[in-house]
Amino acid sequence: MTSGQRRGRWSGVPLPDRQVLRRDELIGAGVTLLGSPGGPALTVRAVCRHAGLTERYFYESFSDRDEFVRAVYDDVCNRAMTALRSAATPRAAVEQFVSLMVDDPVRGRVLLLAPQVEAVLIHSGAEWMPSFIELLQSKLTAISDPVVQKMMATGLIGALTALFTAYLDGRLEASREQFIDYCVDLLLARTASYPPAT
Repeated sequence: MTSGQRRGRWSGVPLPDRQVLRRDELIGAGVTLLGSPGGPALTVRAVCRHAGLTERYFYESFSDRDEFVRAVYDDVCNRAMTALRSAATPRAAVEQFVSLMVDDPVRGRVLLLAPQVEAVLIHSGAEWMPSFIELLQSKLTAISDPVVQKMMATGLIGALTALFTAYLDGRLEASREQFIDYCVDLLLARTASYPPAT
């Protein structure tokens, strides 16, 4: 029995809630391991050890490693979408995304770098991309043409993805404030170049 499984860990927690809590702990361990600076070091055994749970508990929630990796990625994407949806301005969106993905680079590496090395995430990344594009498109209300909206949203998501990937990967030496200002300027400059909707 590990310290994480010692008697009392689940005391007071109703039985139906325990699996949910164990799943959350496994996902948290997966984010840490998948987003580690040296690249993913994610095995079922490593995840269980990090979470302080046995493999029995892993398999009560996940059928295999691939399903687990996709669940970890989906968790990070959902958090990113929640942060971006709540932003009222381009600056707020960039600042919230930086806070979530750069200030806690583990999550940023899961979102942007892990799909480059985890084959199981190639399709997950492609499946999530339209959601980020649609979210940005919905914010471009000053542009009247929906085709232009979609092209701009697609181009901006591509540019921002490249910027955040390079920043997380250590290929950009900008300060945090420089980086935020540049991303905000990119968003504002592109949208200002089109006439407002009438």
